Amino acid sequence: DLWGPLVLCVSLALMLQGGSADSKDDGGPQFAEVFVIIWFGAVVITLNSKLLGGTISFFQSLCVLGYCVMPLTMAMLVCRLVLLAGAGTVSFIIRLIVVGAMFAWSTLASTAFLADSQPPNRKALVVYPIFLFYFVISWMILTFTPQ
Repeated sequence: DLWGPLVLCVSLALMLQGGSADSKDDGGPQFAEVFVIIWFGAVVITLNSKLLGGTISFFQSLCVLGYCVMPLTMAMLVCRLVLLAGAGTVSFIIRLIVVGAMFAWSTLASTAFLADSQPPNRKALVVYPIFLFYFVISWMILTFTPQ
């Protein structure tokens, strides 16, 4: 079932998109950028897992990575609400804590599935790209500031 991860990816991309659709200088990543980063990253991680001898299927891996984006989608929603209250040091600290917690949740949830499908001597080779994937998404959420 790829519809769930697709919906989450679209939700995250829409929330990260800042400003109006016709504005080129809105300061936020565009929908297509976020969508491509999430899906390209998930495909690369899945191919890496399969090439390292993983027993999980290609589509199962994509689904796990897609569903594990949900905590980061919630983090984006909370961060947008915090930014509505105002920007400043306290706002940044709250956003940092929320994004950090959701990054850890996403990473741990996905590695619980994907690392267990790997041979024991190759688990770190699978976990590292997952960490980078969710780190990039988390960084985009944390550094987003509407104009």
